[in-house]
Amino acid sequence: MVAEVPPIRFPVAPGCATVGAIVTAIPGVTPLVAAKGQQVLPSITAQPWGTAYDTPVDLYTLTNANGMMVTITNYGGIIQSIWVPDSFGRLANVVLGFPDLQGYLDHGGAYFGAIIGRYANRIANGAFTLDDVTYHLPINDGPNSLHGGIRGFDKHIWAATEIRDGAVVGLQLSRVSPDGEEGYPGTLAVTVTYTLAADNALTIHYLATTDAPTVINLTNHSYFNLAGEDATTVYDQLLQLNANHVTPIDQHANPTGAIAPVADTPLDFTSPTPLGKNINAGDPQILAGLGIDHNFVLNRPSPDDRSLILAAIAHDPASGRTLWCYTTEPGVQLYLSNFLTGSFTGTSGHAYRQGAAFTLETQHYPDSPNHPNFPSTVLRPGQTYDSTTIFKFTS
Repeated sequence: MVAEVPPIRFPVAPGCATVGAIVTAIPGVTPLVAAKGQQVLPSITAQPWGTAYDTPVDLYTLTNANGMMVTITNYGGIIQSIWVPDSFGRLANVVLGFPDLQGYLDHGGAYFGAIIGRYANRIANGAFTLDDVTYHLPINDGPNSLHGGIRGFDKHIWAATEIRDGAVVGLQLSRVSPDGEEGYPGTLAVTVTYTLAADNALTIHYLATTDAPTVINLTNHSYFNLAGEDATTVYDQLLQLNANHVTPIDQHANPTGAIAPVADTPLDFTSPTPLGKNINAGDPQILAGLGIDHNFVLNRPSPDDRSLILAAIAHDPASGRTLWCYTTEPGVQLYLSNFLTGSFTGTSGHAYRQGAAFTLETQHYPDSPNHPNFPSTVLRPGQTYDSTTIFKFTS
């Protein structure tokens, strides 16, 4: 069953100032009511969606009793669309993507909606040392290894099992990543389960085990635009992060190792703030990321706490849609699609450009294997990697 969503209030980390605003700080937040009182039976259906690596690929459609729909393909575990109502009950797709499988095969470097692994985000110089052994990874982002390497989890076909459990429908995806894949040690058995509940909560549950010491950092790379996938920008949408600190980056977008306060910087989202408010600031961190592309340190009672907390609230004033992001992870990467240049034609047939969407990549910190002061991403035999993120929509 889907984990129960905890009370909607930001916790305060010891030694940190209060976040200052809770749910009521964001206007237009009301409970979701099914459009025109209509309900449908929750369902999951599958259809053929092409071929990758000479293997058939399927597209699964999850629908809940409110009519919210999520389409997911077993190629890369990609969330291809999320259809949710606005405050008038009108459905719109709120994630970027492509209309067919070929788009993802041709433009995999965008990572639209995909499962990211073995290691989400960057590892500096494509190398890390574990138990006195140095491992070398493919370089695919300047001097870095990014999002698992050349062929990360986003470019594999996963075994799929449909889930039906009362009002909840879901899709369980699994694969075994062999020892040495993309340079990572250990045979890693991974399961990622998507479930859609009646309260418009999409839960992603990650589990993994290994037969040898390794590092792991999984996330989902959905690009959100709460005004709709066909809207041109998210800069007027409001974001509040439960994060008083950030991990600053260097000129290669790698963490410097510092954990710095966001107060009095363009990266302060501790109260509801338009995403585009500081996008043109001349701040060194904005310049280093060519915009906002930063890992925010979530406020937690202790460094080892992994309870499910509210990490972020995003709101589109025009449509009334609100996205609530909960996670057990210690960080979240906010990225404002800085590198989209108009060369991709999306699901609705228009070009995606800078600022067309935002990501909330719940994660451990980038380059953690090279920073002992960051939360550990080491997984050893006998341990289980267990992580949950929930994206809940209201209007």
